[in-house]
Amino acid sequence: MIAQKIRVNNYCDQLVSGHIFMFRFFHKIQNKLFRSIQNFPLIKYHADIAYQKSIQEHTPYLPILSKSDLNIVKEIQNKGVAITSLEELGIISSPQILQAAQKLLPNIKADINVQKHGFVVHASATQMITYPEIFLWGLEQRLLNIIENCIRLPVAYHGAYFRRDIANQLEQGSRLWHIDKEDRQVIKIIIYINDVDERTGPFQYLTQSLTTEVAKSLHYKSGYLTNKTMQSVISSDQYQSCTGSAGTVIFAATSSIFHRGKPPIDNDRFAIFFDYTAWREKYLHYTTSHLTNEFLVKYFDQLSEAQKKYIYWE
Repeated sequence: MIAQKIRVNNYCDQLVSGHIFMFRFFHKIQNKLFRSIQNFPLIKYHADIAYQKSIQEHTPYLPILSKSDLNIVKEIQNKGVAITSLEELGIISSPQILQAAQKLLPNIKADINVQKHGFVVHASATQMITYPEIFLWGLEQRLLNIIENCIRLPVAYHGAYFRRDIANQLEQGSRLWHIDKEDRQVIKIIIYINDVDERTGPFQYLTQSLTTEVAKSLHYKSGYLTNKTMQSVISSDQYQSCTGSAGTVIFAATSSIFHRGKPPIDNDRFAIFFDYTAWREKYLHYTTSHLTNEFLVKYFDQLSEAQKKYIYWE
């Protein structure tokens, strides 16, 4: 009976995994189709007008920021990236998120297959839900106010994910150069959980002005570019590497800059990512993450009404 039950459970897990894979596959195709349609000249023209109108209408309602937070916004708008730290931000819940991350870190394990052929391991939804302070940090009002001033529209929070990038030098996935195309404006906050230098896989980017030049030179529309392709038009000396100790915080406008995770060489990189876009379904190609759905099931009653409005963007 036990063996039969195990077989049934394994079969159910396979079915669920298959459904998730197919859902993500068809969602990618759907997004690509939507983006193609939205790039039709007439459709794009009217969409651009509507977008600018939305920004103008929302501008009077943007949150007022402190001088230090306003400097973060200006840096993001000028360069595409702003670097600070949990200590400098001084958010009350920051010590809790770093403590939770340090406890979770040893449990994000990579098997031999991943170490040889893969490049990243994510904390599972179950692991993340055990430490709700990680997900909730992304809903800190001060962070949301900064992001709202960057995108100049109401904010949609897509949740958090904790990843371990393996030091195997593979150039795959997000280690390739790319620009996020899920929405007109995508903002990510990245927190380093271990010390990151040039050989520990730092977040790398090109400034916004350089991104424009490179995209034009390569006739880039979307997708991933190898480092070899990137170096065919610019020198690696022009890459900007975000290095720093544990607790370093990076705000990145990933929809307007070429960026990648540099492949780690010496040590694995541990980092938490928080994703945000504008709260506008019409141009949005994100789906609610599995973690976010599970988090809401367990912690819905503990969220304030103000927090819920940033999550229920669909």
